[in-house]
Amino acid sequence: MTKSNLLQNAKFEQRSNLIRPQAHSYLQNIANYVPGKSKTESQSKVIKLSSNENALGASPKAIEAYKNHVGDLFRYYDGSCSLLREALAKKFDLNPQGIVCGAGSDEIISLLTSAFSGVGDEIIYSEHGFLMYPISAQRVGALPVAVAEQNLKADVAAIIAAITSKTKIIFLANPNNPTGSYLNAAEINHLIEKTPKEVLIVLDCAYEEFVEASNYPNALDLVRRHSNVVATRTFSKIYGLASLRIGWCFAATEIAEILNKIRGPFNVSGPAQIAALEALLDDNFLTKSKAHNSKWLGLWQQEFDQQSSFQKFHLFPSVGNFVLLDFGSAEKCLQINKHLLSCGIILREMSAYGLPSALRASIGTDSENEQLFAALKTFSKS
Repeated sequence: MTKSNLLQNAKFEQRSNLIRPQAHSYLQNIANYVPGKSKTESQSKVIKLSSNENALGASPKAIEAYKNHVGDLFRYYDGSCSLLREALAKKFDLNPQGIVCGAGSDEIISLLTSAFSGVGDEIIYSEHGFLMYPISAQRVGALPVAVAEQNLKADVAAIIAAITSKTKIIFLANPNNPTGSYLNAAEINHLIEKTPKEVLIVLDCAYEEFVEASNYPNALDLVRRHSNVVATRTFSKIYGLASLRIGWCFAATEIAEILNKIRGPFNVSGPAQIAALEALLDDNFLTKSKAHNSKWLGLWQQEFDQQSSFQKFHLFPSVGNFVLLDFGSAEKCLQINKHLLSCGIILREMSAYGLPSALRASIGTDSENEQLFAALKTFSKS
């Protein structure tokens, strides 16, 4: 290399050091979100029950629409998700101007924290709430405030007591992942009543379609009545479109306008929009998925009520498409998890959620659930 080249390289390195971006110090402390496992070291074919996916897959109509879009992959699709927003507005009787779509409800959560909080602010969430709440808070330099739960259920009184002048957002998953618990309409109404109007209350309703409880609140109606309430939904769960990453929220138009200012111009892909539109209109698939889930939630409870081998374990009641199993100790949980992995069955480890003695099991197909029961019984007898 010539002397001239060496000098040029040295100048380039010097300029690079000057312009190299420095991450904010608070970003260094973020723990990366770790999704559920998809494979094991010893099994080529696995039963994946770690990510709360729809056991029945996706709507056949949505799949067909996705396939038919292949010829248009080279084109930018509608940046405002107009057709989907209009369909959502019609189905749920909403103002389409209050609907914002995102790359999963995860992106909506991120947009809300970016728009309405910052360095030095506080964001409240329940102790065993979705991990993306504290992560999203830390991304903008806000302090995530975890509020202790009562029997793995969000404690409304404790959340109200935790509100300070620095509180900007309260995130509540209802139903909650991973505990399966939910807050009823009276509890949510009490929270809204006692929360200052300048604090945003975000009701994350990712699993709402699975809920059959009569006292479950209508989050969309709450948004209509309270300008500081936002409801988020997703197509990843009962609609079975997790891979396409599409979710949405309903909010006051003023909030929606701000979110539209900061989201990417084409943040939801064309295939995702087209598949979601067909999935939304396929009521038969939705009904079938809900019936399958309800059947197996009942069978889980039946197994734990009737099988003496399960008496040493604890099954938490759930209204989602998953159950939380507690094995009494982190050591016992590790042992049974190793056993299940050796059987090719993947559940979700819960240490990151502060529940090291528990595993979360998604509702799978009939065959998958039966094989999980068999594996649990085998371990119990060993």
